[in-house]
Amino acid sequence: MKQATETQPTMTCPACQGICKRFAVNRNGSLRFRCVDCKRTFTEEQSKPFGKMTTPVDKALAALGMLLEGASVRSTERLTSLHRDTILRLLVAAGEKCENLMGRLIVNVPVKDVQCDEIWGYVQKKEAHKNPWEEDDNSIGDAYCFVAIERNSKLVLNFAMGPRSQATTDIFIEGLRQATAPQRFQITTDGFAPYVSAITTTLSDRCDFAQLIKVYASPREGEQRYSPADVVEALPKPIMGDPDRAKICTSHVERQNLTIRMQMRRLTRLTNAFSKKWENLWAAYCLWFAYYNFCRIHQTIRVTPAMEAGIADRVWNLADLLA
Repeated sequence: MKQATETQPTMTCPACQGICKRFAVNRNGSLRFRCVDCKRTFTEEQSKPFGKMTTPVDKALAALGMLLEGASVRSTERLTSLHRDTILRLLVAAGEKCENLMGRLIVNVPVKDVQCDEIWGYVQKKEAHKNPWEEDDNSIGDAYCFVAIERNSKLVLNFAMGPRSQATTDIFIEGLRQATAPQRFQITTDGFAPYVSAITTTLSDRCDFAQLIKVYASPREGEQRYSPADVVEALPKPIMGDPDRAKICTSHVERQNLTIRMQMRRLTRLTNAFSKKWENLWAAYCLWFAYYNFCRIHQTIRVTPAMEAGIADRVWNLADLLA
């Protein structure tokens, strides 16, 4: 009885066009070959979706998936055996791909009801803890992420990160204009004052604008540090156009912000897993929002937000997102 033999992988020598046979395996799992004639050795060509990084794709996807499910960088390091610096480089590379993807696909999207809010985070240290010589360094301290979500499709239309200022608000609203189609829609924000000038200047031709101003009670004794004050009243305030008072609401975007805090370890409250670099936090946001839009099935609509908005026709996986 003849025993089946496995076919050995071969390649052609780039130097002398001779036959190369399998010679060894590199530490990263890629095969090495040696030419039978000239004795030169070569490594098989590898797919490098993350630029010059040679991390195996399956390990890279596993690491990024853990970060998206709320694992810290060091937990991911222990589970995947990848060095933490490698994981952070993967995060930055994936964030760049996701940023380009969002900018390319989320353009001129028809919307009906948009809600905006800000989520607080910080880089290296909180704003109050900055040294005098760091006061003008905006890459350290508080970092607010402005988020715009479509109420019906749950699609994140645009986001921007920076200090909670007029300049960041203007950039955020300008990006929202690029993301939305030139048709009438309603937009609701919280009572943050810079929204008024940004929206009335940039979106006056296409939206009805209102703010939901929340009135807070005085914090109870002993809870000033960790618990927010109770909301006593939420006052709808029309600002521009003719907004529907029944739709003046920010609950959906605030619920989405809760999802971010639960799934992104560097934003979990009372944690030591905060971002040490501005670009790492920005990359984490880009990866999360792209994953949320294209890969994560929303329980309410039972499809991904991108499918509900007509941008995608199927549920993407993480490999599709980073291809």
